[in-house]
Amino acid sequence: MTQRFAGKVAIVTGAGCVGPGWGNGRAIAVGLAREGALVVGVDRDADSMTETAGRIAAEGGRFAPMVLDVTDGAALARLVAAVVAEHGRIDVLVNNVGGSAAGGPVEMSEEVWDLQIDTNLKSVFLALKHVLPVMERQGGGAVVNLASTSGIRWTGAAQVGYAASKAGVIQLGKVVAVQYAAKGIRVNTVVPGQMHTPMVEARLAGQRAGGDVEALVRQRVARIPMGFAGDGRDTAAAVLFLASDEARFVTGTELVVDGGMSIRCG
Repeated sequence: MTQRFAGKVAIVTGAGCVGPGWGNGRAIAVGLAREGALVVGVDRDADSMTETAGRIAAEGGRFAPMVLDVTDGAALARLVAAVVAEHGRIDVLVNNVGGSAAGGPVEMSEEVWDLQIDTNLKSVFLALKHVLPVMERQGGGAVVNLASTSGIRWTGAAQVGYAASKAGVIQLGKVVAVQYAAKGIRVNTVVPGQMHTPMVEARLAGQRAGGDVEALVRQRVARIPMGFAGDGRDTAAAVLFLASDEARFVTGTELVVDGGMSIRCG
């Protein structure tokens, strides 16, 4: 096993998961720890990180769970200060928090719209606000943001808050990448498609298929040219590449992980 992150400190937001299995955040945290990083996992639900912590511990990795809401700037500032005080640096930041809500502009309430923007976009802005100065002082770092194919294409459902906020994540990453390139900080975005993560069973099937998980999976796979759905481990593989020194000349770009779906949608 390569140790691309040996001696490095990584923060992963949304490091828990709504159920057992490979969610994006869990897979990213496990992957980073497996390759040597000390992973600070952030989630607002402590229990959701139990499996993440167990998987990392079983492999002899290092994981420090932290419970907080990433839409709270003051809480994020305290977290970053605590990580720097204890570990001296932050080498990798993965902004993984996100969630979708159904509806177009008419159907969606103003409150749900605001929550979508806060959860999916403001959380990234706030994490960057507090972590970038640390990376700048230490002379470099890598940021990987998680967007969605909903931010670049129509993917089968009207979810304007999610689509707009994830499109915003992509453009935010581009602007910050240029601003901080000369300071040794790379900023890239992974754009997952319709992955089969625990979210499918826990939430999406009820929202979109009357609780019929198999029907929803069939609908989603039918859109994917490769004929199967990836999971959080596929997302994690892309994140780990972009966060590693192998991607030292890659910044301000997106890596789409969707089995070809967004090309077909286009």
